[in-house]
Amino acid sequence: MSSSTGIVEGEEKMTTQVQEAPTTGAQVVAAHAEPAQPAQQIESPGGVRSVGIIAAVALLAAIAYGLHLRSASEKRLAGATDEAAILTVDVVHPKAGSQAGDLALPGNVEAFTDTPIYSRTNGYLKDWYFDIGSHVHKGDLLAEIETPEVDQQLDQSRAELERMQANADLAGVTSDRWQALLAKHAVSQQEADQTRSNYIAAQAAVDASRANVRRLEQLQSYERIIAPFDGVVTARNTDVGDLIEAGSGSNNPRELFHLAAIHSLRVYVAVPEVDSDSIHDGDRATLTQDSNPDMKIFGTIVRNADAIDHSTRTLNVEVDVDNTKGLLRPGAYVFVHFDLPAIGNSVTIPSNTLLFRAEGLRVGVVRDGRVQLVPVTIGQDFGNAVEITSGLTATDVVILDPSDSLVSGMEVHAHPTTLRGQS
Repeated sequence: MSSSTGIVEGEEKMTTQVQEAPTTGAQVVAAHAEPAQPAQQIESPGGVRSVGIIAAVALLAAIAYGLHLRSASEKRLAGATDEAAILTVDVVHPKAGSQAGDLALPGNVEAFTDTPIYSRTNGYLKDWYFDIGSHVHKGDLLAEIETPEVDQQLDQSRAELERMQANADLAGVTSDRWQALLAKHAVSQQEADQTRSNYIAAQAAVDASRANVRRLEQLQSYERIIAPFDGVVTARNTDVGDLIEAGSGSNNPRELFHLAAIHSLRVYVAVPEVDSDSIHDGDRATLTQDSNPDMKIFGTIVRNADAIDHSTRTLNVEVDVDNTKGLLRPGAYVFVHFDLPAIGNSVTIPSNTLLFRAEGLRVGVVRDGRVQLVPVTIGQDFGNAVEITSGLTATDVVILDPSDSLVSGMEVHAHPTTLRGQS
């Protein structure tokens, strides 16, 4: 029998002995204490084996759990690596329609009539009457010039005219007398013709002298600088006592005044060739200024160059504006807005979505999580946005700021915050 059976039998014998012999309390305690020694002796090899098995099982479980955690961590790392390898891109939806309906182009404002005023006679400036910013009317006296030399020449010419006239009168009387003598055959025909010729020459000299007088009188009239039209004085480049030389040539190109008519203004706009067919004389245009963006001024297309400038590939268009209220000034920089017909099925996308490739213009579109490089056609360029006339629809998802390494078929993640669409 096993040792465990012997231990049980020993315990039964000890119990019987305790029941048969009446003992004192001390003896009872002693009797119960005696089996403690056999209990310490029951730590057998079988118990140790059980503890070892349990420890081994626990160790194996810990190792298995550790391997499981490591495998799971490696799988998560591999997944994160694969996820990081997929490019994340920002995207937008194209905006349906086009901004081409409102073509805004820079324009230069010029006075309807803009004239530098020079002197036509020599002298000294006696006085001036209008300064810059003064509004004048046609015929107003702007300044006066003292011309003593011209005055003396005019007096001399008038005196010469009187002498010539006296000579002509005498030649006329002589001719008449010789014609009367010719009728009586008192003189020859040759002598009568000679006196007649002298009279005709004297008359021609009178006419020449009279023309010279008129020339000097006209030159003297230029002592008064007169406004040639209604306008505003934009420059005054002279003062009292200045030496004035006639003409606007290379000797003295300095102008005395500069006069501009501002009641009506001309605005010149360079329209790109692609839009030139949409510009027609008589159409309306709207002008705006950065200095006052809320103000709108209306004008009319009155004419165009009817030719494309070979250097800029633009059409020069003139827009006339009524400026009786003085809202615009000559030389101002404005934007001219033309209403152009919209192109059907066109969309507008930001300019930073375009890819310039050797095969042509492309746009990156995300479809089913992958990139497709789509060929597109540009209609209008608005600076920060472009009009696309073919290749895209409003439902496409277009990549913003595409990298040069982007190729068709590449898997990408579209940024979720931009999928709502923007332009």
